[in-house]
Amino acid sequence: QVQLVESGGGQVQAGGSLRLSCAASRSIVSMNAMGWYRQAPGKQRELVATIPTAASTKYANSVKGRFTISRDNAKNTVYLQMNSLKPEDTAVYYCNAIFGWYDYWGQGTQVTVSS
Repeated sequence: QVQLVESGGGQVQAGGSLRLSCAASRSIVSMNAMGWYRQAPGKQRELVATIPTAASTKYANSVKGRFTISRDNAKNTVYLQMNSLKPEDTAVYYCNAIFGWYDYWGQGTQVTVSS
C-alpha cells in the first residue's frame, strides 16, 4: 500500500511558476515509476511527466521545456516544477506511483492559471 499526498497547487497568472510536491508513504526507490498526470474539466486524465526508477524522464509534448520532474529519494518526494504557465495548464494535477502490479494515486491538487 502506498499513500501519496500532493501539495503546492494554487492560482497563478500566465507566465508564472508553481512547484508541486508529492510525498510518498514509503521509499520511492522501490517504485517502478512515479509521475504526474492532470485532468481538466470535461477532459480525460493525461500524462504530464514520468520519472521511472530505471529509465529516462518523459514529458508530454505540451509541457516540454516548461515543466521539470525531479525526485528526492531521501525525502520520498517527487516534484513538478512548472514554469511559463499557460491558461491551458489549468487542471487538477495528480501524483501517480507504480509499485509492483498496482497503480496508486494522490487526491489531486488544483492548478489554475489566469490570463
